[in-house]
Amino acid sequence: MRTLIFFFFFFFSSYIGHVYADSEWESLNQEIELKYQQGNYADALTAAKKALQSAESTFGQDHLNVAMSLNNLAEVYRMQGQYVEAEKLFKRALNIHEATLGLDHLDVSMNLNNLALLYQAQERDKEAESLYKRAIKIKENILGPDHPDLATSLNNLASLYQFQREYVQAESFYSRALEINIRIFGVNHLSVATGLSGLAAIHSEKEEYTQATSLSLKALETVEKVLGPNHPAVAASLNNLAVLYTLQSRYSEARPLVKRALKIWVDTLGPEHPDVATGLENLAQLHRKTHQEKEAKLLEDRATAIRAMHR
Repeated sequence: MRTLIFFFFFFFSSYIGHVYADSEWESLNQEIELKYQQGNYADALTAAKKALQSAESTFGQDHLNVAMSLNNLAEVYRMQGQYVEAEKLFKRALNIHEATLGLDHLDVSMNLNNLALLYQAQERDKEAESLYKRAIKIKENILGPDHPDLATSLNNLASLYQFQREYVQAESFYSRALEINIRIFGVNHLSVATGLSGLAAIHSEKEEYTQATSLSLKALETVEKVLGPNHPAVAASLNNLAVLYTLQSRYSEARPLVKRALKIWVDTLGPEHPDVATGLENLAQLHRKTHQEKEAKLLEDRATAIRAMHR
């Protein structure tokens, strides 16, 4: 069964500030971030498209504020599984930032992180790893070794190593990020929950299920408290806990968690999102564990069709 880690993307309020800003554009940016945080990606997409149009007409095609709007629209596309559209926009934003600010600016590191998230979603692991490492180097040089923005990229690189089954490296990066985030934010923060989920997955691979379950429950509690019960990140935590229960043959506890996660994903991301495919695959495995072969096959066929859409 597949676990999911909820990643951290950077919206661009920008380290350099705006040269000047338009009130309509600023208002749209606030709406994008609010809707994104709520998991309302349809409304976030509408606002992000309007913000890009406003930025291009107000500031010109190659302005830093246009790069910000490109980045934010690309991220909404990424969350909806529209990877081709997202990559074009991320790359255009990165080109503007590098041409205007140079190769080693913090805003460039943010672009690198976000493009790496996209590549990781597409299983383009080598490209993602290279971008994560470049982003981390920039942040360490400018922000120092203990900044929360650095911890974000450490968490994301750790997740990449986790899915590559490079558990020693993954655990090292998760632990370093977790230490930074707990020291700065305390224990009830989304960044902390990300680290807990990652470490839980690593304990699970070691068949240390008691530790893994405890960490997953803490992560779920934090995410629900911060984001509410119907956010896609909550679905990811529910899915991960269900995977752990399944590995322990606790099928009756796992099944309602997967079903709840699936409903959240369908409601917030749409029925053809890759995360929906993950939920369908995991529910299918549960059906097979309980000898419901026909139901499992139907779910697997739906998941395969969704995966094919995003290749």
